[in-house]
Amino acid sequence: MNPNTTALVLIEFQNDFTTPGGSLHEAVRPVMHQTDMLAHTVELVRQARNYGVTIVHLPISFTDNYRELSRRPYGILKGVVDSNSFRQGSWGAEIVEALRPAPQDILIEGKRGLDGFVSTNLDFVLRQRGITHLALAGFLTNCCVESTMRTAYELGYQVYTLTDCTATVSEQEQRLACEKNFPMFSHPLTHTELLAHLATAEDEEIFQESRGYNR
Repeated sequence: MNPNTTALVLIEFQNDFTTPGGSLHEAVRPVMHQTDMLAHTVELVRQARNYGVTIVHLPISFTDNYRELSRRPYGILKGVVDSNSFRQGSWGAEIVEALRPAPQDILIEGKRGLDGFVSTNLDFVLRQRGITHLALAGFLTNCCVESTMRTAYELGYQVYTLTDCTATVSEQEQRLACEKNFPMFSHPLTHTELLAHLATAEDEEIFQESRGYNR
């Protein structure tokens, strides 16, 4: 895994999910606590940046009246509307302070649904930067993370899903997604396993440079 062709995609690390007082925080809080996903993600981002991995932020947001959606939304998007979540300009739609984008990060705008590729230019940006490997973290494990994972797999990326940097609304759904669904469309890893892959790649590059192979 070459850090220069790897992107870490952070899906919906926004206050409405991550932070006490957020409209959906209580729903995901137990699994967040169980996996310690926010602390793990903060540490992963810090080290991944140092390795040269591209950090991509993929928030979701809507206008106040949710005019981007159907007049009669159903399923998960109905839950977003009913809870007044992710409204543009609101505190709840802001990326959590601990993961605020750095100047070198990429912020993808336009996410209006579950799949991070469908209503955004995510694929265009990744291909422009020569990205071939994607590591996915965020919310909800069995919803937006999984939807984005499936499309990334179909588009030909090497996909890694981070089991301890994701959360959803129940332990059972978290476990089933990680154990049953993730292996079908990705390489499930913990954040420490991903960092080990990145460290190995960096050590190999240093070795090659020391031997003059990259000159």
